[in-house]
Amino acid sequence: MNLDNISQENSEFWNELCGTGLAKSLGITEITPENIAIFDKAYFDLYPYLKQYVANENLKAKKVLEIGLGYGTLGGLLASYDCNYFGLDIAKNPVDMMAYRLSMTGRNNPEQVKVGSALNIPYQDESFDFVYSIGCLHHTGDLAKSISEVYRVLAPNGKAIIMLYHKNSFRQLVQVPFRYLKTLFSKDNKVSRYDNFAQFVRSLYDPNSKGEAAPHTDYVSKQDVYKLFKEFSSVKIDVQNFDTYVLFNGKIIVNRENLFNNIARFVGLDLYILATK
Repeated sequence: MNLDNISQENSEFWNELCGTGLAKSLGITEITPENIAIFDKAYFDLYPYLKQYVANENLKAKKVLEIGLGYGTLGGLLASYDCNYFGLDIAKNPVDMMAYRLSMTGRNNPEQVKVGSALNIPYQDESFDFVYSIGCLHHTGDLAKSISEVYRVLAPNGKAIIMLYHKNSFRQLVQVPFRYLKTLFSKDNKVSRYDNFAQFVRSLYDPNSKGEAAPHTDYVSKQDVYKLFKEFSSVKIDVQNFDTYVLFNGKIIVNRENLFNNIARFVGLDLYILATK
């Protein structure tokens, strides 16, 4: 699949807001300020470590670009820090959601949120003090190009906070092969709905409401990150997030929250990269 096809499929796939499954589980059927508050609380309960990557930075009056908007939870948090917020997404609905959030709070300019590609960021060189992208760039089809674009639009000494999927996570090393074999030999062979093993793996990360996998996903190791971010003057990597594991009868073995500050810091799902230009 070439990049043009991936971009087109991404535009269609991500038009369903990332977080739709969580919203449905919360009984949210319409977008209102009250429901957004309910969603945001649930989201940060799931990813409590995420706030530190905003709170630890001096964002006031700084130009901040977020790439990949989803339900707008992170963007709303960024905007609340009185920065000059800009948003970019390849799909229209996330852009509309983020623009609605900005208009709802009166913070920043909703017109500074637009549809566009991370592979061709529609801003001039050295435009931003910060670029945030949580769980987006690994879907573009050209991860190296997207990172070079982030580097290009960052001002000197600007900072990128990027989340990418961890190639050496417990999920990748243990859960993926186990689930594939389990599914392969089950009576209702769900593997047959996917074209190949790679598509099956992608379905374990970002399925839409129909269970369809994202068009493209890359997974990276720490070593990969240092190569991809080699133009940056400094790079720090945090490993975060973990799955909750249950027995076949549905009984929870280990809650993911209990692993956040131990095993998840080594073989967690996500790599949080803090890179300074």
